[in-house]
Amino acid sequence: MIVSIYEGIEKIIQNKVDLKTKLIPLENANNTISAKTIKATISLPRFNNSAMDGYALKGSFDKYNIVGKILAGDDKNIVLKDKECIKITTGAKVPPSCDTVIPQENCQILDESIKIIKAVDSDANIRKAGEDIKEGQIIINKGDTITSNFIQLLSSQGITHIEVFQTPKVAIYASGNELKMPYENLNETQIYNSNTPYFISRLKELGCDVVFVGKSKDNLEDMKKLIKNALGFDLIITSGGVSVGEADFTKEAFKSFGFKPIFEKVKIKPGKPTTLGKINNAFVLNLPGNPLAASLNFEIFGKVLINILRGTNKLYLNTIKAKISQDFTKRKPVATVIPGYFDGEYFDIAKQYGPNMVNVLNHCNGFIVIDENTNFIKKEQIVNFLPINYPFYSSIFTNFTS
Repeated sequence: MIVSIYEGIEKIIQNKVDLKTKLIPLENANNTISAKTIKATISLPRFNNSAMDGYALKGSFDKYNIVGKILAGDDKNIVLKDKECIKITTGAKVPPSCDTVIPQENCQILDESIKIIKAVDSDANIRKAGEDIKEGQIIINKGDTITSNFIQLLSSQGITHIEVFQTPKVAIYASGNELKMPYENLNETQIYNSNTPYFISRLKELGCDVVFVGKSKDNLEDMKKLIKNALGFDLIITSGGVSVGEADFTKEAFKSFGFKPIFEKVKIKPGKPTTLGKINNAFVLNLPGNPLAASLNFEIFGKVLINILRGTNKLYLNTIKAKISQDFTKRKPVATVIPGYFDGEYFDIAKQYGPNMVNVLNHCNGFIVIDENTNFIKKEQIVNFLPINYPFYSSIFTNFTS
């Protein structure tokens, strides 16, 4: 069954999974996914408090007598009369009898009184109870990714532990007589296995637990042993052995364990042999053996699959609008993935990007996908940029004020 890119993504999305959860300390929750919707148990601020150091007062007069002081943390309820004020510090509770806090720099300080030299509006400089968070308000939704910002928010509610979805467990294995591990010696017809280290690293970046279960030779029995060892995982990823070569045993090996395909080919360049299916509850993603083809197809299909297994409520890939920096002509009428670099305004196509290459994505921060019906893109035309790793920094100073 051959599918378009979007058909393949929708087939992935349609697969519902039963995700397990765990309770973890909040300080260990970064980059996990909340398994529950959480509501605020207290309002913030809990009480009206002063936004600055100054004087809390009521009414509109030129001069006030100072009748007390309230510091942050004090629980005083001073009742003011006309022309009375209290000295107050930032964060201190504003008594109900006060309607304004005037900054101390707006006052002339006399012996035991103040004279207003610059008035402010009524209600000024008072943080109202509940203006930040109201009790009962949803502060995190099921499926939200826990970041440092959420940790700050949850901590403000006195929350110490959070229920999150368990980390997906992914098994990686390699196959091919031509592949050698980095610690092995090469002969003239062999290459080092670069795909396995890439997938291990990338999956860890995406929040997965990853295990390399081994490398098999190009024979059926060897592959069956590795697959058997990987069946307890949520996802099995392998690259190579999914085309029609006579030494490609991967599909046959998986079928012997009851592999049920979700799709078997994709109308995409590079990466047509990309295959996805399931063995019982384990997803199986077979990617092309060519390094760049494998990496790019993982970014399109594998990332969506990981999103499902992590439990996030944001499943789909998103894009950034960019101008293409040059004219581009597509040679074949098939959806084509073009890696390159986005500088914040323009997308520059990689200088070379053969499917077998490895010296490509290290110079890129994402890619575009050109529709099968589009043959030409003109310089300055808007394209949809899909980021891979996108820490948006610059080697030169950029004026970032608007």
